[in-house]
Amino acid sequence: MNFWIGVKPRVKAVRLTTAQALIRFLNQQYIHVDGQEFPFVEGIFTIFGHGNVLGIGQALEQNEGHLKVIQGKNEQGMAHAAMAYSKQMLRQKIYAVTTSVGPGSANLVTAAGTALSNNIPVLLLPSDTFATRQPDPVLQQVEHEHSFAITTNDSLRAVSRYWDRVTRPEQLMTSLIRAFEVMTDPAKAGPATICLSQDVQGEAFDFDESFFTKRVHFVDRKLPTLRELNGAVEIIRASKRPIIVVGGGAKYSQARDALIELSEKYNIPLVETQAGKSTVESTFKNNLGGLGITGTHAANQAARQADLVIGVGTRYTDFATSSKTAFDFAHARFLNINVSRLQAYKLDAFQVVADAKVTLEQLSLMLDGYVTEFEDDIVALKRIWLAERDRLKNVVFNRDKFVPEIKGQFSQDVLNEYADALQTELSQTAALIAVNETIPPDSIVISAAGSLPGDLQRLWHATVPNTYHLEYGYSCMGYEVSGTLGIKIAEPKKEVYALVGDGSFLMLHSELVTAIQYDKKINVILFDNAGFGCINNLQMENGSGSYYCEFRTNDQKILKIDYAKVAEGYGAKTYRVNTLEALKEALVDAATQRVSTLIDMKVLPKTMSDGYDSWWNLGVAEVSENERIAQAFTNQQQKRMQAKQY
Repeated sequence: MNFWIGVKPRVKAVRLTTAQALIRFLNQQYIHVDGQEFPFVEGIFTIFGHGNVLGIGQALEQNEGHLKVIQGKNEQGMAHAAMAYSKQMLRQKIYAVTTSVGPGSANLVTAAGTALSNNIPVLLLPSDTFATRQPDPVLQQVEHEHSFAITTNDSLRAVSRYWDRVTRPEQLMTSLIRAFEVMTDPAKAGPATICLSQDVQGEAFDFDESFFTKRVHFVDRKLPTLRELNGAVEIIRASKRPIIVVGGGAKYSQARDALIELSEKYNIPLVETQAGKSTVESTFKNNLGGLGITGTHAANQAARQADLVIGVGTRYTDFATSSKTAFDFAHARFLNINVSRLQAYKLDAFQVVADAKVTLEQLSLMLDGYVTEFEDDIVALKRIWLAERDRLKNVVFNRDKFVPEIKGQFSQDVLNEYADALQTELSQTAALIAVNETIPPDSIVISAAGSLPGDLQRLWHATVPNTYHLEYGYSCMGYEVSGTLGIKIAEPKKEVYALVGDGSFLMLHSELVTAIQYDKKINVILFDNAGFGCINNLQMENGSGSYYCEFRTNDQKILKIDYAKVAEGYGAKTYRVNTLEALKEALVDAATQRVSTLIDMKVLPKTMSDGYDSWWNLGVAEVSENERIAQAFTNQQQKRMQAKQY
């Protein structure tokens, strides 16, 4: 038993403000992954306001340490950039984000939800109202009659993996340690939010000096148990046509080589989620591409034939499972490999709660003698899909007889109207494939919302691993340009391209200015079809008319916007294109530029790719005067009867 005799030794203390202690702590956080050790916090994005400029701002000005400080232009935008940085770095490095109180903090909610849905660690440091409450209500403070303890930052509780409010300096110590435990845990990774009362940021405290010593967060690969491995081997050996669903967890685990070895050795096809795409390059012979609603015909056919679905690091979202109709649930079994117990339990699967890479390596050794019954079917499925991709590459507009990929009720006359207004005959699929074939192979592409994620998952050939960056856990419009900045910070030697629709660009593109300000060259390829084209397709496919999704003036003329002029005003190099030849010339020239670029490309609506053997469960009106909507509801009900219920 240990006990003190006489006077207890005095703990060595250092007197710092709460904000100074925060910055000093961030500089001492390291991560250890696969034998390598490096700082976990690379820097901090900030927009200073009255809530943080005199606290965190003063602390950074006094001694920022190794932290790189980047001035953002919109709180949501800079948080998206921080998230994209972490995602591109495979969750092994982060940027922190600090904001002022009120609107600044509220602007983090969308970004926090995006990071939470994608399981991406990011440290959010919104300022809060006075802990003393003496000057209440301070500028930008909301008031609730039933509780003065509620502030704007409470809105972040629902979209944070960890949330805390610091109202005393000494609370910072336990709060930060808990936040970093969460952010460095592969099973729980997500946004950690620590709200900092603005008066407490400047308040001093005698912190224990040991709190600021180097702290290493070890990310050890969780090994599968013998029970889990034996059970998985038994299930796989009993299957004849298994498939492997490659999710984002496989990418973060860096399981590329293990996936290829297992697939080649036993002739098992790979299909990808949006987060998993480019874990294994598209050119790998057994990679059938995207699964589900935005998937390829080849992947969806293989999924429907599968008697075993091996999910590797996937959340099984509705888009990946076609709202739980992608598989033959009556006859297929599920085997899930995931570091998250929650995700491993999905679809009533046999669970292997372990690291993807080490589990696949073990399974490859234990399955000797096993072979699937696919034989040459994988190659045949891929060949048929590549022919379809070639067809989409060569879609040509014909003013007299053009059949768009998704017709709905869009008439030929309306298509001709768009061709005249936008001065283009360029199809979206042809333009996208042209981009894919023109830019450097190691370039990184990013997108998030609208119809582009579908075209990208189906048509984009990622020939180099980890060059496809899609935010589709939240499908957050406005992520694209901000995220491209974050990726460029993570990959400064590579060309980075935001593929963004005009709707998403209008939603948020302020960090293009930040990219120009800090000489972080990014490329924005803007697909302008004068509207929210994806949702316009959705409403028309389900019986409605084209209602408030096109960008039209009050007199119903198509809105024509010169996006190149907007970006030119910021200082970007810009291009205007409406033909494949002009697009390719612009791409070649943009790659030679040192400043950020924007290609304002006009494309025709209704020229994106359609779904292949997939279905999406939607809330279609049960009662309507429109017969087409009534029929759409009937169709939905019939499909719901076929869907798995849990």
